[in-house]
Amino acid sequence: MTPTQADARIQQLRAEVAHHDRRYHGQSAPEISDFEYDRLKRELADLEAKFPQFRSEASPSTQVGDDRTEGFVTYRHRERMMSLDNTYSETELREFDARLVKLLGRPALAYVVEPKIDGLAVSVTYEQGRLVRAVTRGNGVEGDDITANARTIATLPLELKAAPGAPPIPELIEIRGEIYLTLAEFERINRLREEAGEALYANPRNLAAGTIKQLDPREVAARKLEIVLYGLGACEPAAARPATQQGCHHAVRAWGLPTVERLWSAQGPDEVWAAVQELDGLRDHFAYATDGAVVKLDSIALQREAGVTSKAPRWAMAFKFAAERAETELKAITVQVGRTGVLTPVAELDPVQLAGSTVARATLHNRDEIARKDIRVGDFVFVEKAGEVIPAVIGANLARRRPTCVPYVFPEKCPVCATPVIQPEGEVAMRCPNYECPVQVRRRVQHFASKACVDIDGLGIAMVDGLVEKGWVRSIPDIYRLRRDNLLSLGKSVEKSTDNLLAAIESSKRAELWRFIHGLGVTHVGAAASKDLARRFGSLEALTEAKFSDFVGEKKASVIEGIGETMALAILEHFNEPRNRTLVAELAALGVRPMAPAQTAPTGTALAGKTFVLTGTLPTLTREAATEKIEAAGGKVSGSVSKKTSYVLAGEEAGSKLEKARTLGVPVIDEAEFLRLVG
Repeated sequence: MTPTQADARIQQLRAEVAHHDRRYHGQSAPEISDFEYDRLKRELADLEAKFPQFRSEASPSTQVGDDRTEGFVTYRHRERMMSLDNTYSETELREFDARLVKLLGRPALAYVVEPKIDGLAVSVTYEQGRLVRAVTRGNGVEGDDITANARTIATLPLELKAAPGAPPIPELIEIRGEIYLTLAEFERINRLREEAGEALYANPRNLAAGTIKQLDPREVAARKLEIVLYGLGACEPAAARPATQQGCHHAVRAWGLPTVERLWSAQGPDEVWAAVQELDGLRDHFAYATDGAVVKLDSIALQREAGVTSKAPRWAMAFKFAAERAETELKAITVQVGRTGVLTPVAELDPVQLAGSTVARATLHNRDEIARKDIRVGDFVFVEKAGEVIPAVIGANLARRRPTCVPYVFPEKCPVCATPVIQPEGEVAMRCPNYECPVQVRRRVQHFASKACVDIDGLGIAMVDGLVEKGWVRSIPDIYRLRRDNLLSLGKSVEKSTDNLLAAIESSKRAELWRFIHGLGVTHVGAAASKDLARRFGSLEALTEAKFSDFVGEKKASVIEGIGETMALAILEHFNEPRNRTLVAELAALGVRPMAPAQTAPTGTALAGKTFVLTGTLPTLTREAATEKIEAAGGKVSGSVSKKTSYVLAGEEAGSKLEKARTLGVPVIDEAEFLRLVG
C-alpha cells in the first residue's frame, strides 16, 4: 500500500469508526457487530502505526468512546476513566504478558482474571460512606451525571457499611463498574414487547445503556437494572486504597457493594489462558451477558509503573469471546404489525442449531437494517445470538448468493389492512397509521383484557381474534357491547362459557382504576405509573382533563413522584387525541365505573413498609394475586433481591433470586408462611 493509498484508507476508517462510536456509545444503537466494530478499529490502529506520518491526536483510535447525551449535566471525574485494549487471539494475550514482563523487568507476573460484563461503564462516588454521585464514563474525562437514575438500582446501596473486619471506608472514593440488565429481565421486557407486537430490543447492553439515560427515573425503575463494581478511581486518603486488585474486590464486597461473582488468580500466561477458558465454560450459567474476560495485573504498584496510553491502561487487556455463529438459508421475510402499528420484519430460516437451541426465526430489526446489510430472500445468512439471547441476522454470505436472489422490497402497504405505511419523523420504524387495522385492534384488546390490565377471564388471544374477525369488536368499548346471542353462535355447547365470559366482562367494569389506565396503552405508562396516576387523579375522566402543571411544576420538578416530563408529555398527547377521549366517554356510558384507590396505603398491618421479591411458582397463588395481597396489606414488590428486601417469597423452580437471598441472609418464606403473614 502506498502512502497515498494509506492516507485515503485512514481517512475513510476514521469516518467509519467515528460514526459507529456515536451509534454504539452515544445512541446505544450499533449498526454492526462488536467483532466488525473491533476489526475496523484494529485496521485503523495498524495503519496509523505503519504510517506514523498520518497519526493524529484527534483520531478515534486514540479516544475513549463518548457516551454523553443531551439532557444530562456533565461531571468531571476526579481520576480518568479509560477504555480497554482487546483481542480475540490467544497469541496476542500472551504477547500482552510478554510486553509487561519486559517493561517491568520481572520474570513472572501475577494477574487477576474477571468476567467482562457487557454493560455501560459507570463511576459511583461515596463521600463519608454515602452515595453522592453516579457518572457515566463519557469521554473519559467527564461523563453524564446519572445519580437520580442510579438510585433506582436496588442493589446499589446508598450508604457503605463498616462491617467488622472490613477495610476502613475512605473519606472519598470513586468505584468503577458496569450497569447491566440480567438476561431474565431482558427476556421479560422483550416478551412483553412481543406480546404487544412491538419490535424487540437487540441485546441487554443496548437496552441497559438506553434505560439509564432516560430522563424519568420512574421509567428507569420499571426496568430492573443491576450494577457490578470492580475497580477504583480516586481515593482519599490515598493510603486507604487497597494494594492489589484482589484487595479491591475484597473491599468492595466488604462494604456491601455488588461485585463479580467469580474471579481467578493467575501466575503467568499459561494460568491466565486456563482461567480464560474456564470462564468461557462457565459464563452460560451467569445471570448476565458476559462477552469476554478482563486480565489485570494484581499489584496496584505495578499497575502504576506500567502506566497508560492515551485511552487504555497498559496493565490490562480484555479477551473477547467470538460470538457463536451459524449459517443457514433465509426462506422468507415476514412482517409483523404491533399494537402501535410498528412493522417489524422477521427472518424465516431453515432451522439451524445455535448456542444449544434450534433457531428457525430471527429479528431483522427494521427496513433500514435489511437494506444496509443487503439481506435477500434465498440468501445463505449468518445468524448470531445478539447478547447471547435473541437470534439476529448479521449478514449474507455473498459467495453463495444465487442469481435468483433479488433485493428485498419492504412493504409500502400494511400487510394486514393494505393502508400505505408511513415513517414518522425521527423514527427508523415504519408504521401502519390505520388505527382500525384489525391486528392493531386485536393487540389493543388483548392488552386491555390481559391479567396485567382489567383481567377478563375467557377473553384470551383466540377469542379476541375471533371477535375481531367477525367484526363484533372494533375497539375496547365494544367488549362491553357484546351480546349473548352472538356469542352463542360461535359453536356448540358454548352456553356455559358464554355466560362465564359475560359475567367476567360485567365484573371488570369495577376493576381497579390503575388497571384501566394501564389497559389504555399510553406510551411509557406501565403498571407502576398507572397506580401513581390512579392515586393522583381518582378517575379516568379527571386524567383525561389533566394539564402539564398537574405533572411538572417549577424548575421541572415532578408533582407526582416517579412521573417526569417525558411521561407527562406522552400522557397529554394521548388524551389530546379525540378518539382516546371519546373512548373514555364511551366506557363511562357503558357503565364502566373503575374502583378508585384508597388515598393512603394501609399502615397497621404486618406488611406495612415491607419489601417482597417473588420467585418461582407458588402452589395456589399467581404472581399477580400475591402482589395484590402484598400491596393491599401495605407492602411493596420489588424485582430484585438486596439487603433492603424484607422477604423472598419462593415457590417451585426458584432461581438465582433464591440463591442471592441466602447469600445476603434475607428471610425466605413459602406460600403458607406468606398467607399467615397477611392474615
